[in-house]
Amino acid sequence: MLAMDQIHRIRQLFYEQGHSISEIARMTGFNWKTVSKYVDKDNFNDPDPMPAQTRLCPKLDPYKPVIDRWLEEDKNAPRKQRHTSRRVYKRLRKEVTGFDCSYRLVALYVAEKKKELKLVRKEGYIPLNHDPGESQADFGSADFVENSIRFSGKYFVLDFPYSNCGYLQLHYGENMECLLESMRAIFEHIGGVPTEIWFDNTTTIVTKIIRGGGREITERFLRFQEHYGFKAVFMNPESGNEKGGAESKVKYTRKNMLVPVPHFLSLSDYNRQLLGECDEDADREHYRHKDESIKERFAKDKKALRKLPAVPFDTDLYIPAHTDKWGKFTLNKGKHTYSASPGLAEQDIWLCISAEFVKVMDAGHHPVVTHRRLYGDEECLESMEWLPYLKYIARKPRSLRNSGIYGMMPENMQKYLDSCRNSDRGKILKALSDLTERTGFDSALQTVNQAIMYQATDEDSLRNLYRRLYADVPPLPPLTSDDRIPKISQMPSHLTDYDTLLERRSMA
Repeated sequence: MLAMDQIHRIRQLFYEQGHSISEIARMTGFNWKTVSKYVDKDNFNDPDPMPAQTRLCPKLDPYKPVIDRWLEEDKNAPRKQRHTSRRVYKRLRKEVTGFDCSYRLVALYVAEKKKELKLVRKEGYIPLNHDPGESQADFGSADFVENSIRFSGKYFVLDFPYSNCGYLQLHYGENMECLLESMRAIFEHIGGVPTEIWFDNTTTIVTKIIRGGGREITERFLRFQEHYGFKAVFMNPESGNEKGGAESKVKYTRKNMLVPVPHFLSLSDYNRQLLGECDEDADREHYRHKDESIKERFAKDKKALRKLPAVPFDTDLYIPAHTDKWGKFTLNKGKHTYSASPGLAEQDIWLCISAEFVKVMDAGHHPVVTHRRLYGDEECLESMEWLPYLKYIARKPRSLRNSGIYGMMPENMQKYLDSCRNSDRGKILKALSDLTERTGFDSALQTVNQAIMYQATDEDSLRNLYRRLYADVPPLPPLTSDDRIPKISQMPSHLTDYDTLLERRSMA
């Protein structure tokens, strides 16, 4: 069938210019019958104005429900942690038995499905040239689930533009400790230090931009920079596109290593795993230099790296703090509250702060308690470690009501301690302290809830309830009737009857 512009040309030659059908056939190269057909045609309505939609990528039909489910789940995932075609293809090869379709077919279907689900967004980056050994740094945002708890976290990316190799580390937030710990971990993993690293003007590093291009840098970052000997280069304000390699790597690592939203038990273990995955990712073709792999070009990057110092940099922050009358202190401009110990109320203490933990020490630098570090700008976030408080009050159970600790306890625990006898209260507090030290305060509180249900107010019952909940003691199966067990029609009503039975047995 001819296109409409060709049909229009045939009819124009015949009806407007007066050429014969034979002449038109010679001029256009079409068959005489074809020319005659369109000269005589008088109905040009579209024979199929609404053609049936052809199935897209029919070979993918067995796998489309899986792909559709992944893309539907992307609607509830952060925009930057959604599936790319490449990620869908990799997951299908890894997770779906018998998958045998090409990447091109998957990419075609995913592109159309994303349009349908309105998940498409285009972004562009500016390519820059770098010498071997130079790198760019940036942070991205990503959700993750650690030990069944969901976090909206950050991840640090160090990109090597010459080779297009990159490494990332995941964190609960973005601060100096996260930055320094990430860089040190990557330096030690690759066995060297970049000669030059490009940064944004983040307040974590830059305290002031001086007219003329200068920067005032935080003291801790300057110490870190001098310790490892790299040159720090800072971009012009609001010009993140100057380090397009890092911007691209932030997106690439999120799409290929943090999709779907990662689930794991330990962040530190997962970060070590990520470094290994980055090594594996480098074993692919360079996007521009097709004759070399990223791994081969990164070998040239590594040759240009500076040597690691003999002593690693201590990335922890050490600062003094002062506790209130309950033995608590605050960080993050008063937004985050942590417990120390009632024995350290209204005293000076020392804190050792890492990206993940806040370690509390007394004035003599002896460890007291360790907290998971709080993140977020919400007011009144609090981390309470009950072990020092329970140990303290267990030694002075009579002072419970007047200690201030009683008021901090959950309502159920207050109710339970009120129901205990005064003589048992010290033992109960000691038991709660032991349970907290073993598996955490939540387990002790859950045991208390069980004790309230069973009205168990003694130490032994409390510990037995704990073992039932947390020691995985299997319940004994019910006894079944057996022919070998003699049947007793009626039990003796008095204990003297048992004595008579025993005497008869001994005589026999």
